[in-house]
Amino acid sequence: MSPIKLFKSLKFPNLRVQLITGGHSIQKDVEKFEKMKGAHVVVGTPGRLADVLSARNANNNLCRYSRNLEILILDEADRLLELHFEILLGNILAVLPKQRRTGLFSATQTKQLDDLKRAGLRNPVTVSVKEKHNLKTPVQLQNFVTQVEPEAKLSVLVAFLKQHRTEKIMVFLSTCATVQYFHTIIKHLFPDLSMLLALHGKLRSNRSKVFAKFSGTKSGVLLCTDVMARGVDIPKVDWVVQYDPPLSGSVFVHRCGRTARMGNEGSAVVFLMPNEMSYTKFLTLNQTIKLDPMQAPENVEDVTDVIRHLEADNESIYIEAMRAFVSYIQSYRKHECNLLFRVEELEFGRLAMGYALLKIPYMPELKGKKLSGFKPPIGIISHHLEAKRAAKNARGGSKRRYKKKRKNSDIISTDMNPSAKRRLKAQLKEERELDELIMDEKLIKKEKLHKITKEQFEERFLSMDK
Repeated sequence: MSPIKLFKSLKFPNLRVQLITGGHSIQKDVEKFEKMKGAHVVVGTPGRLADVLSARNANNNLCRYSRNLEILILDEADRLLELHFEILLGNILAVLPKQRRTGLFSATQTKQLDDLKRAGLRNPVTVSVKEKHNLKTPVQLQNFVTQVEPEAKLSVLVAFLKQHRTEKIMVFLSTCATVQYFHTIIKHLFPDLSMLLALHGKLRSNRSKVFAKFSGTKSGVLLCTDVMARGVDIPKVDWVVQYDPPLSGSVFVHRCGRTARMGNEGSAVVFLMPNEMSYTKFLTLNQTIKLDPMQAPENVEDVTDVIRHLEADNESIYIEAMRAFVSYIQSYRKHECNLLFRVEELEFGRLAMGYALLKIPYMPELKGKKLSGFKPPIGIISHHLEAKRAAKNARGGSKRRYKKKRKNSDIISTDMNPSAKRRLKAQLKEERELDELIMDEKLIKKEKLHKITKEQFEERFLSMDK
């Protein structure tokens, strides 16, 4: 429950509460404060609070009345410091009265937090609330680990979601692009899922609606990044699935903490590839977390070809797949535990199969790497190529006509009306796609007939996206 909802639920009719966040002018916050005739409790973000308290003008009673503050609460204090709010917090503390009570609430203890205590608190006292057991996760939480091969990971996730279709599940992914891609394809693969939502840092406008919708449901799936790892309370989550391991051990704890809350039971599972299994020992030593092995669902259906057909028929899905793969590799490079999560140990070909890519994008990280395990979609490319040719012939088109259009493409900008321009651009785009498919097909046939080596095929197939 959010602080605002909590205070509003209390049966104190004379309690006045104000929320101060961005998205509108400071003057509106000041006017609301005046209209309410002040507030007993003000809840806000550091940036907006700092702006309001520094806006010194004759009408800003909110700034003046801050001198009467008695209690200051910094919730998720360690997270505020991780997000580099030190300067803003310093500006806020500077205008508040020295004679006040201050509470810092944090799930983890850091050096930055100790520095903030010394700078902003007088005679600080530490109160630690711990479980009876020496664990960093609740005793009601069951933590599991499932070893999954790179190419089977997505298929295992879909099988898991189908197996637990009546439960409430949060799936954590490493990047916004991966969340978007998985949301698109799971909708196609699992159309009868009761609810499938996506939430990530780049989703601004509908974030609160998505959060409210998932909070209120009894079953469904939320695909999300670490924007949902802490500071939120979603009731009765049955499973937390960590599809991608988090960038730090502390975030692992916070992700698991989205379930088994308020005395309820819950379960969490992390999917690890064979080269990542030593991460379990790290979690035991670093975070005092014990992970029990859990087998992947039996008789997992391979969804790779289904997704590849979707990509072949829909360019936007093809682009989403490419972006998701690239963003995952780049995120993997930034892992805090880079001794355990090494980009050099990734099997890129098999990983690309796990993302159901039609072809592997050109990336600096892949330069000189072997792409063993990647299976070019020969049948899909041939099928899609035939469909393209049939569609072109049905319209009475010819290769000569396309070439003529291409030669006349220089006059697109001036001598054509908008609708004609759009038609011509669409035709030229379709021709380029057709040419690319023909090149792919020729390259695949050469490799199949042993006219080129496997290494030459991988190099040329990769370089075609440069």
